[in-house]
Amino acid sequence: MSLDQDQQLRSGCHDKTTLRLDSSDSRELAKQPLQGLKLASHKVLEKAQQTGRLKCSKCGGSRMFFCYTCCSLVGVSIQEIPIKLPVKIDIIKHPNETDGKSTAIHAKILAPSDVTMYTYPCVPEYDKNNVVLVFPGPEAVSVKDIRRCLGNRSKTKLHDHFDEPCPKRLAIEDPNGGTQGAKNPEAEAIDEAKIQESKVFPLQRVVFIDSTWNQTNKIITDERLQGLLQVELKTRKTCFWRHQKGKPDTYLSTIEAIYYFLLEFHQSFLVQEYNGEYDNLLFFFSYLHSVINKAKTSAGKC
Repeated sequence: MSLDQDQQLRSGCHDKTTLRLDSSDSRELAKQPLQGLKLASHKVLEKAQQTGRLKCSKCGGSRMFFCYTCCSLVGVSIQEIPIKLPVKIDIIKHPNETDGKSTAIHAKILAPSDVTMYTYPCVPEYDKNNVVLVFPGPEAVSVKDIRRCLGNRSKTKLHDHFDEPCPKRLAIEDPNGGTQGAKNPEAEAIDEAKIQESKVFPLQRVVFIDSTWNQTNKIITDERLQGLLQVELKTRKTCFWRHQKGKPDTYLSTIEAIYYFLLEFHQSFLVQEYNGEYDNLLFFFSYLHSVINKAKTSAGKC
């Protein structure tokens, strides 16, 4: 189902072939794994669903809740957004990924100032010392290991910098006779800045790939992403209603991956206790999950 179709679902009786009901999926959805989140009220979405689809004021497309083309809300006003994130998020979207099926747009709409989306092959040049890529792999580390791993990279880079031959200083006369090296204030300032920078938490940006798992190879092997520290969320299980068969349940949808990364990042590195600061990233996801759960359950009774 496309996101458009997901947004049209009601809790009444539906055609089983349209919903592609799977009994195991229904049992899994019935567990309600998204309970306990500190979310804005879903009443605004319930009302918008009753109103029906509206035209996007920017592109004129018929949309429900939001326009995935313009990254804007449609017929919905939410006081709790925008959400402020502790790090910048980049999402690299596969060109064949259908906009209406992607959950990445949720992040852009809910945290617009901290989320940037690119469509492959458009990929920025990243500094490998302060950017990580969330993607599973044999060399991937946990969120808790990020600071140590990036810190080691920064130390290596800084060590290499100081190992470089120093430029000869200008010889000036010493008042006591002889000569001495002239200090370069600008160079000293740069060195001091680098030392101080190495003491600060090194992570500045997190990269996510938005694609079906079968399409990720083209992006993950791009030379511009090579050398980035890979991070894997090994203990989280997906609640996505479009989970791909044959893939482990730890393979998350894009918005789930962003949310769980930020949750673990906050719990691992930020001083203040987590109090649901990023829960609203799952605002749309949790609502659609609930609606589809009800629709599949009702379809099973038809």
